[in-house]
Amino acid sequence: MSSRIPTSATAVATDRIPATVVDLELAGQIPDILGVDPHGRRVERAWVLVRQFTQPIGALLIDVPPQGLAAADLAAAVDQEIPPATRPEPGYLTSRAEILTDAPHITVVVCTRERPDGLARTLDSVLAQRYPRFRVLVVDNAPVSDGTVRVVADAAAQATAAGHGTVDYVREPRPGLSHARNRALRAAAGEIVAWIDDDEIADPHWLAEVARAFAEHPEADVVTGAIVPAELATDAQLWFEQYGGHSKGRAFAPDVFSPATAHRQSPLYPLPPFGAGGNMVFRPGVLERIGGFDTALGAGTPAMGSEDTLALMQVLVAGGTVAYQPSALVWHHHRRDLAGLRNQLVGYGTGLTAAYTSLLLRDPRLIRPLLRLAPTALRDTFGDSDRLAGLRADFPRGLVGANRRGLLTGPVKYLRSRLADRRLRRRTRSLP
Repeated sequence: MSSRIPTSATAVATDRIPATVVDLELAGQIPDILGVDPHGRRVERAWVLVRQFTQPIGALLIDVPPQGLAAADLAAAVDQEIPPATRPEPGYLTSRAEILTDAPHITVVVCTRERPDGLARTLDSVLAQRYPRFRVLVVDNAPVSDGTVRVVADAAAQATAAGHGTVDYVREPRPGLSHARNRALRAAAGEIVAWIDDDEIADPHWLAEVARAFAEHPEADVVTGAIVPAELATDAQLWFEQYGGHSKGRAFAPDVFSPATAHRQSPLYPLPPFGAGGNMVFRPGVLERIGGFDTALGAGTPAMGSEDTLALMQVLVAGGTVAYQPSALVWHHHRRDLAGLRNQLVGYGTGLTAAYTSLLLRDPRLIRPLLRLAPTALRDTFGDSDRLAGLRADFPRGLVGANRRGLLTGPVKYLRSRLADRRLRRRTRSLP
């Protein structure tokens, strides 16, 4: 086994690390996990992504004793969590190689606003893709500096020198993530569009696994992948993972969601079990058919989020298919402080019920199936749900309340967003 740890852009000023992130390849040598990091900080746990011949097959959180975790103990923990008899055969490597001989062209979109350091890290990872045909499109949302322009220029020069395709830049003056996303759609009409955020790192096989999913599921309108932590260097980052992270318990089992699976997974709830905006890929025309992203949702609006959730719901409600391909992997840098995490969970709650409000305003007939799902949603939100049962003793329960408060304010915040968006559109009618 061998291991690789995604690097962080910012040092952590503390004498302890709640968990170190380890990327473990079973085909290599098993490493020891030290009880202290190179800066002398105590490492309390290890979050281990386990791969078999590059394919992610599971993850576990394991305590690290003060003297460190020996390779034999790590191997035993992995074997207990993922027994060797259950591990897949590496036939997918042959499939990946075949697909790469005739790989579809993919446009990778990064929407960003004044985050040059994170953007540079994301672009570096995308340009390192082991994939032959792609371009990168950066959408600069309502910029107030030239930081994004300079990062894109550097990345474009790097891509040209290495022969890795092109890195293009467009500017969207209207603030709001959905405006930026829709600007990308206009610039990438007729193309497969892969979305990644500027606080993420793309796994080297990300696009290859997206292409493999489309090949294996020709009926799929959307492919989504796993989003795993790039670091767990603060308590807030570990708490976010405890609360479900971006995976919401989906783990590393591939799945397909369509009208044929509605009996076991409603397209309306629970959400989002099948994808998130930082790792979703749409076939040409799919987003255009649902009218693009709702500009009253998403970062930069009073509704705060869930433009991605609404889009995925709309695809499924319209009879589309979403394929979840966990091997299409990206690494996410979670918020590092408690205040940032609290705001994030408020935003998730607000955005989710705002998205439902948008959906009902578009199609009031959906009120009946939503009412049938309401008892389950209320039990999950305010009762003893599996998510709450899995929280450790040190998890701040006030975060649960913050998420619930967001849920209660979502409909009103959405209506405010609609009004604000109408005023913005009136002021900017002359813009493309």
